[in-house]
Amino acid sequence: MKKYLLGIFLATLFLFSVAGISLCLAQDASEFPERIISLGPSITEQLYLLGLKDKVVGVTTYCRDSSEKEKIGTIVEVDEEKIISLKPDLVLAIPLTNPKTVKKLQNLGLRVESFELARDFQELGEQFVLLGVMVGERERAEQIVRQANFEVERIKEKVSHLPKVKVLVQVGANPLFVANKDSFVNDSIEFASGINVATDTRTGLYSREQALQDNPDVILIISMGIEGEQEKEVWQKYTSLKAVEDQRIYIIDDYLYCSPTPQTFVKGLERMVEILHPEDG
Repeated sequence: MKKYLLGIFLATLFLFSVAGISLCLAQDASEFPERIISLGPSITEQLYLLGLKDKVVGVTTYCRDSSEKEKIGTIVEVDEEKIISLKPDLVLAIPLTNPKTVKKLQNLGLRVESFELARDFQELGEQFVLLGVMVGERERAEQIVRQANFEVERIKEKVSHLPKVKVLVQVGANPLFVANKDSFVNDSIEFASGINVATDTRTGLYSREQALQDNPDVILIISMGIEGEQEKEVWQKYTSLKAVEDQRIYIIDDYLYCSPTPQTFVKGLERMVEILHPEDG
């Protein structure tokens, strides 16, 4: 049951659409935060990329490379008293942060800013720069985004002549969730000269029967909260699928696709090209 619930809320997080960012951008350097709590792995990764690891005083149990940081709970359930005890001057929330928790922390006088998950590469870059402005690292953020844009355009040009490959990306199980057009992974597929067969799937909910109709050339399983090998075995039972027939079912690292930064997007795109076009990638 725990694995089931974990798969559901991670897949839901992955597929959230952008509703906007609520930011109170500091103008004076003295107002930039010195004690930051991150309530989401992607936010933590972005703060570290901006060189602010020493200013991060609290993270979730799902945040990587944070063994020395205070843990304030999971992505969904956080310890409000622990957050208060750490005396943060900035708390960064994500879509799955309990709204009641956000409201309570704000009522106690804490500054809480909410980030939504980017739907595409452009929004990812825009949000990253906004975070950089908020924490006093605008120049570094803009430089990182410029470099990521350069790398993405280079890769797109490299694969522009290659044939399109039909792709299905699974991000959750029981029920089956896939990356749709409102996921930045859709950009990764298309930039790698691929076609996302689940583009028109409105919520991300999908079925094996639909997969049989769409008949992808490649199936990618993002191992976030689900058993990748078990899911691969399930797919292999559908022997009429081209991806099964050609043995092109892959389990891929959730780090590249579930905790996005401009840098990890580039790495994920490079990996996507290797998988979709092994003879050219």
